[in-house]
Amino acid sequence: MTGFQTDVDAVCALALSGKSHTSRTVIGIAGPPASGKSTLAEAVVDALNDAAEGEIPVAALVPMDGYHLDNVILKAKGLFERKGAPETFDAHGFCDALSRLSDQSAELFFPRFDRGMDLSVAGALSIHPKTPIIVVEGNYLLLKSAPWSSLKDLFSASVFVSPTRQVLRDRLVQRWIDHGLSPDAALKRASGNDLPNAERVLNESTKADLTLPQSDVD
Repeated sequence: MTGFQTDVDAVCALALSGKSHTSRTVIGIAGPPASGKSTLAEAVVDALNDAAEGEIPVAALVPMDGYHLDNVILKAKGLFERKGAPETFDAHGFCDALSRLSDQSAELFFPRFDRGMDLSVAGALSIHPKTPIIVVEGNYLLLKSAPWSSLKDLFSASVFVSPTRQVLRDRLVQRWIDHGLSPDAALKRASGNDLPNAERVLNESTKADLTLPQSDVD
């Protein structure tokens, strides 16, 4: 069994251990950019749903990326070059939306970030009222600063994905190379925004219930 599959199984077990018949289980998966948290979160939701019976999904995914501020707003604020930093998200809106997850009286809707269009699409994700497990993923879920700090109390359990700094650096540089930049330009781009964001997550997040190195998946 690969390290990645072991991590998926561990998070699934964590989610199922907190499952009850009276309330929703909300698992927060945090980590620096390029840590593999998005891949892990998607795999966990898929694994939980694949193992379940019935037409109603057992698990659903809510990514933080849907709360990116629009590029027009970022440019007006002088934050476009910092896109991806905590201040470039609608943090209060995100935290308020997650506080509604405990309400199972109606279907809930959340935005999804479309990387191709580079913008958030409103109401693109839906959560069935009877779906008992919600996986939330994002870089800043465990930050100690407000309003992010309010999320800790909303999670039934939290996971922190934390590869080594060298792994993060290599992945972040490779991302920009894959976007057509030269190695030198990719390193400069990653060093100017992505790596400082990663350091902020590593240095300013509260301790999670489960920490995973996640060093073998991009």
